[in-house]
Amino acid sequence: MKKKKKVFGLIGRNIDYSFSAGYFNKKFKKEKLKQYTYKNFDIESIDDLKVILSDNENIKGLNVTIPYKEAVLPLLNRVSKNAKRIGAVNTIVVGKKKLKGYNTDHYGFRKAIKPMVQSRHKKALILGTGGASKAVAFALKRLNIEYDFVSRTSSDVVYGYDDLDAAIFAEYQIIINTTPVGTFPNIEECPPINYNLFTPEHIAFDLIYNPEETTFLKQAKANGATIQNGKQMLVYQAEKAWKIWNR
Repeated sequence: MKKKKKVFGLIGRNIDYSFSAGYFNKKFKKEKLKQYTYKNFDIESIDDLKVILSDNENIKGLNVTIPYKEAVLPLLNRVSKNAKRIGAVNTIVVGKKKLKGYNTDHYGFRKAIKPMVQSRHKKALILGTGGASKAVAFALKRLNIEYDFVSRTSSDVVYGYDDLDAAIFAEYQIIINTTPVGTFPNIEECPPINYNLFTPEHIAFDLIYNPEETTFLKQAKANGATIQNGKQMLVYQAEKAWKIWNR
């Protein structure tokens, strides 16, 4: 009996560079899953998700990336407890007329950063306030690491980039870039902070994986910081998504 085709994919905007399609198609080939394919669905609006699902009846699972991790929530029938707490979804199980959302970003980030964390790393600054930043915050909470957010505009509860001085860098030993600033092809760009404030006591973690070493990471490393890009996080979150799709 011929096995039915199963389609998986990524929804986002400007995602030609994406890691997911190459990773999963290589995985399918290695595991001899000839009926499985993974596609990029580059969409201008989250409302286009309905069109994708109606045009591709064999879709079984989707990943979600910038800028739709929060915008996709109203289109889902159910959301896992953790994804609901985080307020962002990066993995969708497509059932019969039902969509259920999950978040595997928090798992991927926690697994990637945990081996780097030492006793001195007690507080973190999260650059950005989008869907990815919420998953990072959730993971840090699980690791018992205090955190604060940094945005272009400061408020009573969020630092502005201009607020970051030597005293703050001495207090926060982990700096995490969750923004897309510095992603290929705009590889010269980086978050607007004083990189001379990094020291060998700091961890600089960038969720970006293309390029492998962003300007953010290069400048942090030049001042002695331990650095990590988002590649390992992506592998962990992808494998977690794969388990969810195959339940």
